Amino acid sequence: MNILILGSGGREHAITWKLAQSKKVDKIFIGPGNAGTGNLGTNLEINPENFTEVKNAVIQNGINMVIVGPEAPLTIGIHDYFLNDDFLKNIPLIGPDKSASRLEGSKDFAKAFLTRHKIPTAAYRSFDKTNADEAPAFLKTFSPPYVIKADGLAAGKGVVILNDIKEAEQEILEMLNGKFGTAGQKVVIEQFLKGIELSVFIITDGISYKLLPVAKDYKRIGEGDTGLNTGGMGAVSPVPFADDIFMKKVIEWIIDPTMAGLVKDGILYKGFIFFGLINVAGNPFVIEYNARLGDPESEVIIPRIKSDFFELIEGVANSDLDLRTIEIDDRFATTVMLVSGGYPGNYEKNKSIQGLDLVDESIIFHSGTRKEPGNIVTSGGRVLAVTSWGTTMKEALETSYRNARVLNFEGKYYRTDIGFDLK
Repeated sequence: MNILILGSGGREHAITWKLAQSKKVDKIFIGPGNAGTGNLGTNLEINPENFTEVKNAVIQNGINMVIVGPEAPLTIGIHDYFLNDDFLKNIPLIGPDKSASRLEGSKDFAKAFLTRHKIPTAAYRSFDKTNADEAPAFLKTFSPPYVIKADGLAAGKGVVILNDIKEAEQEILEMLNGKFGTAGQKVVIEQFLKGIELSVFIITDGISYKLLPVAKDYKRIGEGDTGLNTGGMGAVSPVPFADDIFMKKVIEWIIDPTMAGLVKDGILYKGFIFFGLINVAGNPFVIEYNARLGDPESEVIIPRIKSDFFELIEGVANSDLDLRTIEIDDRFATTVMLVSGGYPGNYEKNKSIQGLDLVDESIIFHSGTRKEPGNIVTSGGRVLAVTSWGTTMKEALETSYRNARVLNFEGKYYRTDIGFDLK
């Protein structure tokens, strides 16, 4: 079995790392990959959003299966492209089609889906230029802070939370007038929910599903969850408050109704579903859906899967996931993200990375790295994820932080308080 994994981040490195352990997998190709994936498979210089390049890579390398890491190729229809191509239609692609990917690609679609199927979520209303004049009155029905979301994909920047109603009104106008391009042609205003967030994941063949480990990530750049949003500064798994009682609610109130809703709406969903949840006084609410695995959550949930990860993915391809089993490691896994100075704003690239050979008792998942002759250099804002196991969260974090100190590149920054809000 030759597999092509599309993407270039820590999520794709974690998937590659795990699949490389399977006896059923022969060769792994990663497009475009990074310096870390290149040590486990063959990196291909292709753009995951250029479907012609992807097709050529599949043909030239005898690919038997494609796994899509990031959301963009899914939301623009790579699964549909495969199904409609005489050659590619016989190659399983793991990831939902364009219709199913609307769960992530359109906030308005997701909120309407949640409401229609009576799944717990914040009250909301959507606006475009035709009814924008009604937005100020709707804002006044809520107490601050105000949550404003661009409907489409906006590279993780399309959610704004503001305390001042005038600033909120201005933000709505700016979104509708092109602040996030076409992503902001429609805007969702929703009620602010106070609680603590977590990430829940399933893999599904459209009929049955398997629950993957639960995680919590840390999006803000600064200590104590302050400053600008990032792609994620670290993560922990499991989440201490997500006990059996809480997860029973998640399954019965959210996951099962989501699966039933997809079937009722005639949507065949094959791949991963990421439930972005918030725990409000012991009850789970859906903040958002994602149509793929999270990053940096992948760097802690995949290392906790003890069984053959390919078995689950094969179960999606063969529509027999119910026959597959998953075994989870009871230990904690934690990851600390090392980022470039200035991130998530402007930052410099091509900084030499030292200390990779000195890491002990941690796995290093590469995110924004590139291999040069005799050297590995930074190529993105998020550079390396330092993942460790431990019998306690504290033990795992101590190992991650010990190795984070060993690694160096000019401008290196990382948060020192991952897991600070968990007991």
